[in-house]
Amino acid sequence: MTQLRLEQAPVPSLPRRFLLGAPWWGMLAGALLIVDGDAALRMRWNPATLALVHVFTLGVLGNAMFGSVLQFLPAAAGVRVRGSATFGPWLHALFNLGVLLLVAGLHQGWRTALVAAAVLLPLAFALLATMTLPGLLVAAGQRLLRAGFGVAIGFAVLTALLGGMLASGFAGYLALPLAALTDVHASWGVLGWVVVLMASVARVVMPMFQGTGTVREPMQAMWLGSVLLTLFGAACWRLAGGGDWLAGAVAAHALLFAVAALWLQWRAPRLRRGPLLWSWRAGLVMLALAALALFAGVRGGMLAAALGLGIALPLLVAGMMLEIVPFIGWIELHRRCGRGAQLPGVQRLLPAHDKTRALLAQVPLLLLPAAVMWPSTWLARAAGLALLLAWGCMRWTLRGVPRRANLFLSTVEDRP
Repeated sequence: MTQLRLEQAPVPSLPRRFLLGAPWWGMLAGALLIVDGDAALRMRWNPATLALVHVFTLGVLGNAMFGSVLQFLPAAAGVRVRGSATFGPWLHALFNLGVLLLVAGLHQGWRTALVAAAVLLPLAFALLATMTLPGLLVAAGQRLLRAGFGVAIGFAVLTALLGGMLASGFAGYLALPLAALTDVHASWGVLGWVVVLMASVARVVMPMFQGTGTVREPMQAMWLGSVLLTLFGAACWRLAGGGDWLAGAVAAHALLFAVAALWLQWRAPRLRRGPLLWSWRAGLVMLALAALALFAGVRGGMLAAALGLGIALPLLVAGMMLEIVPFIGWIELHRRCGRGAQLPGVQRLLPAHDKTRALLAQVPLLLLPAAVMWPSTWLARAAGLALLLAWGCMRWTLRGVPRRANLFLSTVEDRP
């Protein structure tokens, strides 16, 4: 069992600003879908579709994963994050400004915004790598965990660099094979960055908070090595004009991760039932369905994107955020009140019924794949409204942590 290192946790404001920012992007996704209707769900190259995809992948998933990495590495993996106090605010500003400019540039065709995003986003990912990779290289123990994080962050940087090139291409400044590069960019981002990071985090989160076992190290190492070889090999083959094997690579490895994690939950002798378990179980089932839809090529991969990017992966990170944010709040109280103070527990800062309510609010998001399968303006806008309300509820739930922490502090300060 991995031991938490509370003294190595970063300044609470650093990961929290990313985690509390993710729901705003979920609400923006809903607003865009209400405005654009089914135009955003019909075809891959529609400007509204490109903007919506990047709101999910960068705005929602990116913020959640940046915050999780900055909290998880020092507290759970014993990895020092360098320059967090100095560069943390800059990292948050660079990343979110870059995402905003990219989404605006794709949606409205603003060339200046696309070029600015092509500079800011690779800089943000490079800064994240600079803060984390040196610590991953010198830390002791947990080699497989550190390897998974290193691979994920490496693919994140490569994906950002490719994305910068593509943004410049869409702006008309570079002549590029846009279709082939977009396939490589998407596969490296979804599988190499997001799924690999989730699989690495699962190695700690599932035993610690769900009571499951772990995948044997040789098996997970083989899966990780297969991701590396397959993504690079299929990318070279695609760019050389030899056919597209990237979608199959993403689908196969995502399906293996989902099935393995569900098997671990099924086989756990003393499964800890609660909101985190159910959010992960639902997210893993949806991820498996997304992988099968990608294999089948249903509606050109649009159904897989709706299931995977709109529901499955956000459910997985939402479950983590509902655990990490109250833990961050408890650490902040511990540091402010010092030893000897009777602090409220993590579960009191964010009660289980509040977590359950926030996760149940995600159920209407099933309208999203329905709107892909049966395109209509009213169904797409209903899915947009569901997104707006679901992520609004998530934002309100997460904000309950600082509200309860501040209430506790006010009672402590009022005592004689």
